[in-house]
Amino acid sequence: MFGLGMPELLVILVIILVIFGAGKLPEIGAGLGKGIRNFKRATKGENEIDVTPQDKRVGGEKSEK
Repeated sequence: MFGLGMPELLVILVIILVIFGAGKLPEIGAGLGKGIRNFKRATKGENEIDVTPQDKRVGGEKSEK
C-alpha cells in the first residue's frame, strides 16, 4: 500500500526505540493493541468498549494514599 518493506519497517522501529527507549515499548505496544482491539469491536457494532484504566504500575512506583 505504502511501499513499506522489511528494511523500512526496521528503520522505523529503530527510530521509535531511540525516541521512546526500550522501557516504554511494551507500554506503547499494549496501548496500541488495546486501541486496535477497541476499533475492531466498534466496527463490528458491539456497544461496549473497554476503557478501564490499568491498575498496574510501571517501574515499581508505589501509590501514595
